[in-house]
Amino acid sequence: MFVIILRFSDNKSAAADHLPAHQAWVQRGVAEGIFVLVGSIRPGLGGALVAAGGTREQIQARVAQDPFVIHGVVAAEIIDIEPNTTDPRLAFLAQ
Repeated sequence: MFVIILRFSDNKSAAADHLPAHQAWVQRGVAEGIFVLVGSIRPGLGGALVAAGGTREQIQARVAQDPFVIHGVVAAEIIDIEPNTTDPRLAFLAQ
């Protein structure tokens, strides 16, 4: 499981120009079952995603395709988490 932190950079003002493409990238990841949670970092600092499945290299390649990353709107950090205890509702993340 991976937590992906997308923090706005100094180029945050360009976000509106790339928002539709970024949203399409997010929706594609959700539709493909890779992103299981997507949300904003408050207050307006960027976004965060939880990705299940795939290798670190696959997640890095996917994040590199985010238009916000491509255009320097955000800086991405990928955190690799090995779940060992979960609430039963999230047991799928420990597989």
